[in-house]
Amino acid sequence: MKLIIFTDGASRGNPGHASYGFTISNEDGKLLHESGKYIGIATNNVAEYMAVLEALKYVKEKYSKDLRSIELFADSKLVAEQLSGRYKVKSAHLKPLIGSIKILVLELGGVLFTHVPRAKNAEADRLANLALDSR
Repeated sequence: MKLIIFTDGASRGNPGHASYGFTISNEDGKLLHESGKYIGIATNNVAEYMAVLEALKYVKEKYSKDLRSIELFADSKLVAEQLSGRYKVKSAHLKPLIGSIKILVLELGGVLFTHVPRAKNAEADRLANLALDSR
């Protein structure tokens, strides 16, 4: 099975009240799961990485047996580039989060990270903002 994941983080203030959202679909575009959660006070970058981490944790729990490949799309260029290894991680507070994500990536057999414009990430953005609004 090939999975397509869209992730987004939101923060009102930086740091401020923060949340994440993600969707998981199969390669035919059928929505398999969606989630959004308020995470407390955090920076936007932390919220973006939490979205990736929680999406991959869900995939590992529910789909790892039948998994062929994973494509993950994020509207944060920093997230896509750092997780792809093209940008270095300089922020010490992000290193533990990124380390946890990298372990999951290895356990899942790899993930292709791609940056997308915000307009192509509307559903994950909606879920993150819904979680923020309903805290």
